[in-house]
Amino acid sequence: MQNSPPDSTLPHTRTSDRCVLVLGGANMDISGSTTRPLVLSDSNPGRIRCAPGGVARNVAENLARLGNTTRLLTAVGDDLYGRSLLDATRQAGVDVVGCWVLADEATSTYVSLHGPDGDMAVAVNDMGILDCITPERLAPHAPQVQQANALVVDCNLGAPALEWLFTHRSATPVFVDAVSAFKCERVRPWLAHVHLLKVNRLEAQALCGFGIHTDADMERAAHCLHTLGVAQVVLSLGERGVYWSARHAGQGWHTALPTTVVNATGAGDALMAGLVHAFVDGQDLRTSLPFALGCAALTLASEHANHPGLSVAAVTQCMHNANPL
Repeated sequence: MQNSPPDSTLPHTRTSDRCVLVLGGANMDISGSTTRPLVLSDSNPGRIRCAPGGVARNVAENLARLGNTTRLLTAVGDDLYGRSLLDATRQAGVDVVGCWVLADEATSTYVSLHGPDGDMAVAVNDMGILDCITPERLAPHAPQVQQANALVVDCNLGAPALEWLFTHRSATPVFVDAVSAFKCERVRPWLAHVHLLKVNRLEAQALCGFGIHTDADMERAAHCLHTLGVAQVVLSLGERGVYWSARHAGQGWHTALPTTVVNATGAGDALMAGLVHAFVDGQDLRTSLPFALGCAALTLASEHANHPGLSVAAVTQCMHNANPL
């Protein structure tokens, strides 16, 4: 195991000493897109791009671009993809000094196909290296976990790592991205310790154990997750926006901001980053949603999973354009 060297030339001015610690996946994303409907079992003409990705890594980059002091803990291989991921993440302003670079493992890779509407049609991920994030490797980072203003975790982490994090977090509020209907089961034993859980409809179905098809089902799902212990729920509904619920503090619907969808990859990660940014800025869930949805709208309009121009000013302008006086 080795760590990447420190970098003292972070390009973004920090607005405060508040720190967000992000743990989970960092992938090299390889995405193919076509302007025509995808045809299965055939070769589809289109474009192929290779870019840094991964839920936790994307959230960390977005948080840094929004001006937060951000640290990422993830594992990459000692290979071209791994070095490229850490370099790009560091250049975006994220502290990656604690990341593990493992000589005998391959960096996570995520391959996705997108149709003309920008939505993902199918994806394959190879993320076995994340099983190397063990309690033994996490133990030296306990002070960072306990002193962070917020901890962001994705369910790409294995069950032992999640158990260690929730056992050692002290009072640090934890934001969880469910990632997928399969992987979200890993966080089930710890739902009572989750401050905010971001899920889509399929992930909520998996955790609640019933189908979610109507507005009433969505409200029931939020209530179910509160019963399981989650303090705040954000149910992401794509172009419709979100259904949100804060236990004992209200619930409701918030529509998505209008935008031109170029690439749907990364929009959910931008939404999560916006929620965390607003939280450390002292906002409650209801008031944080317009900003978080602005982060998502900007990202949807970019061909990249992380909008290179994301900033508080850019999001504020996006919100103003959507709701002019």
